[in-house]
Amino acid sequence: MPSFLYEDLPSGLRRPILILTFAGWNDAAESATGAAKFLCERWSARKVAAIDPDEFFNFAQQRPHVRFREGSRTEREISWPANEFFVSQDASLPRDVIVGIGVEPHLRWRGFARLIVELVRRCEVTMAITLGALLAEVPHTRPVRLTGYASDTELRARFRLTPTRYEGPTGIVGVLNNAFRDAGLATASVWANVPHYISSLANPHATMALLRRLFEFLDWTADLEEFEEAARQFDAQLAEILKGNAKAARYVKELEARDRGTAEDEAPEPAPADDLPNAADLIRELEQFLRKPPPEGTQN
Repeated sequence: MPSFLYEDLPSGLRRPILILTFAGWNDAAESATGAAKFLCERWSARKVAAIDPDEFFNFAQQRPHVRFREGSRTEREISWPANEFFVSQDASLPRDVIVGIGVEPHLRWRGFARLIVELVRRCEVTMAITLGALLAEVPHTRPVRLTGYASDTELRARFRLTPTRYEGPTGIVGVLNNAFRDAGLATASVWANVPHYISSLANPHATMALLRRLFEFLDWTADLEEFEEAARQFDAQLAEILKGNAKAARYVKELEARDRGTAEDEAPEPAPADDLPNAADLIRELEQFLRKPPPEGTQN
């Protein structure tokens, strides 16, 4: 069976751009995949291709899920880790867009990257944009900082990217950026810096930051009210928790002071998972707070 399963790949796309996101190590607080799913929904994108997971996943490490088929309570189906590609030819966009939403594979990363480059060539993609999110020692009370990489100075200026000084382990996004560069494709990688102490919850601020920077590049806009409302609730809940947790509040104040000392053209270093300060108390309290039912008489 071929690794790439094409369904309805269109021809004659208008100078298409490829936007890629991967759940897992590259997607702190589900910020990047959340942005990609919003784009697919807003652009009414249709699925055109998928990668067969058999060659690239250890299913004992990331197990498939069993679920009932839609409309049935007796017939079950298996849901496998997916890497799927959707095309939007929305007339409001200045060019067509292919959006890839997937899961970082466990195996054969170079082979996986070659498949993506094959798609790029087949669709005559003119540029690839990868979106990601990393854990960093930054406070949730400051605007989301975006860092990243661009293959040339013009792209870096258009995306207004603060270059990262990070050296160390990389994810599939880093491997793909190198593969695109070697293939001669213009590439930009945009990463949201997510506060490590609230990484276990979806972060609407980080998702909005990625979307707005992408909209700016595409010269396109959309209503983000659903994220804005989620962000207001997110901030209010965190503020309420910090009122009752002096230790966590002091830690956030320390991060704010450190953030004020960071130059605008510098990116904070990613926080290595093994070296993160212990903010487990805040994480536990936040999760418990969010699980509480709303007071009677309030609206969800």
